[in-house]
Amino acid sequence: MTGEVVKALIVLTPAESKRLIAKGVSNLEEVRRALKQGIIIVGLGTTNAYVAEELLASLSSQEKENSHEKIDKGRYAAGVITARGATIVPKEERSKELILKNGEIIDASTEEIVDDLSATDVFIKGANALDATGTAGILMANTFGGTIGIALGRIMARGVNFIIPVGIEKTVPYPITEAAKRVGIERIAIATGKPVGLMPVYGKVITEIEALKILGASDAFPIGAGGVDGGEGSVVICAEGSAGQMDRLMQQIREIKGEPALKLVKYEA
Repeated sequence: MTGEVVKALIVLTPAESKRLIAKGVSNLEEVRRALKQGIIIVGLGTTNAYVAEELLASLSSQEKENSHEKIDKGRYAAGVITARGATIVPKEERSKELILKNGEIIDASTEEIVDDLSATDVFIKGANALDATGTAGILMANTFGGTIGIALGRIMARGVNFIIPVGIEKTVPYPITEAAKRVGIERIAIATGKPVGLMPVYGKVITEIEALKILGASDAFPIGAGGVDGGEGSVVICAEGSAGQMDRLMQQIREIKGEPALKLVKYEA
């Protein structure tokens, strides 16, 4: 980058972060390629609900059939952290995960389609934790490991493009690989909500930082976190680029600001 470096201060609530991350994921080269020819599985999860919306919006712009379908974000989740603790959305209240093949929505489950995945396809699954090494972790309240337990072996064995959208608000100051050794559903004696296990996962992690770079920043880095009066869980980020880059980026940020908080339809501890 030549010329003067312009710095932009960006504060995002958790919902705004999810929208930003989703826009970044939908603009990844491997995702755009698989939208045209390939399979994309968007597993259930709150951040993935926004990813699914952005992918459908992308299909709509291409005037693809079935792209009018919308995502009920309040139902697009399985395990969730709420004020009550580690909770789950009951199966009967959940939406089906979004699965696309060659740009068309297909009526199938991850279990039914995962054996068809190849190295040109995409599997998208959010995470509950991210440590300083960039390792992501997924909490599991299902004794069989849930969706990630079903899919991970095939994904890693075949080299499927594994995308992990996760907000930096989920950063934890402890190695996830070490934490995973110390917990497990049957090791937890008492819990606020459901007892869980923790699985370290390895793929392309997309946080707000990567999303900002995908959307035009030359660089970005976090400088603060937290908030009150509706700003709880917010992140404070400095983005850098040319004046033109920052003008274009901030236009996108202004469109994201005001994203309403996600409300679950129903959950149980």
